[in-house]
Amino acid sequence: MNEEFFKTCELSEKELFSPVQHSDTESEKIAAPRYSYWKSVFRVFFRKKINIIALCLLLFVILFAYIYPAVTTYDPYANLLDPNSKHLSPAQAMEYFGSELRWVLGAGASGESTFDAVWNGAGISISLAFICAAINMTVGVMLGAVWGFSKKVDMVMMEVYTVIGNVPMILIISVLSMLFSPTFWTMVFALTVVGWLSIAYFIRTQVLIIRDREYNLASRCLGTSIFRIATKNILPFMTSIIVTLLATELPSYISYEVFLSYIGMGMSEMSLGRLIYAAEAAMVTPGWQMEFWSPVAIASIITVVLYVVGQNLGDASDPRTHM
Repeated sequence: MNEEFFKTCELSEKELFSPVQHSDTESEKIAAPRYSYWKSVFRVFFRKKINIIALCLLLFVILFAYIYPAVTTYDPYANLLDPNSKHLSPAQAMEYFGSELRWVLGAGASGESTFDAVWNGAGISISLAFICAAINMTVGVMLGAVWGFSKKVDMVMMEVYTVIGNVPMILIISVLSMLFSPTFWTMVFALTVVGWLSIAYFIRTQVLIIRDREYNLASRCLGTSIFRIATKNILPFMTSIIVTLLATELPSYISYEVFLSYIGMGMSEMSLGRLIYAAEAAMVTPGWQMEFWSPVAIASIITVVLYVVGQNLGDASDPRTHM
């Protein structure tokens, strides 16, 4: 029967029963698609249409806040001596000055363009938020990782946190703002001098949960430094937590700035909070409301969109959502 089978086959017996080559390297390869963490993060993030809309809106606001003031000339006191240019509604401003984009929101108390003032203020507020977030997150995350892993650091930092952490943050910022001249960098200093402490404490709490896992204990037995364990073993594991924390921190700095400016303790630059404070009387004056609600709307859009994008990006950063 075998002879009849071989006769019907076009291949020879040698070709049919040739030995198979074995390779130890090839046998170790896993037949599975390559996994890219950040590719999976963005795949999950862009799966929701609301994230795409929010991200586009955020990019538009940020780019417009920086590009528009750079290509236009804004002088808040250019029309100060013209009594007919003050407190104009959008229709009145476009009739008086001409149909230009800068007058689409009317004119303010000094005859300045409300549209120009809002976008210049938005650039200042966004810059403040990003700088403060960069400083506080960097210091807080790095120190918090070491704080949670080192018992010696934990003893010292817990005493510091007990003293400073229980003082209301807004009180510390207000006192520092009053002690120094109210400038942009004074506000940055006030928001960052102790702003990193709460972040570090939160990270410390998360590190305590994972610091005694087997791979961390193995690293310590091999003599790996605490700083390297914190940066290589612990922080990458906490990416989604850090991104979620950043999502809450960024809007909070804009909220602090707006609140302090609204009560008269903010910086001297015409940020969104300063514009809201200056236009407080316009809120209840017929025909002037646009001067107040324009910066309020932009500040609200920035804080809400930053929070939504950050929260959804934090969710997408969790590897458990990549399945």
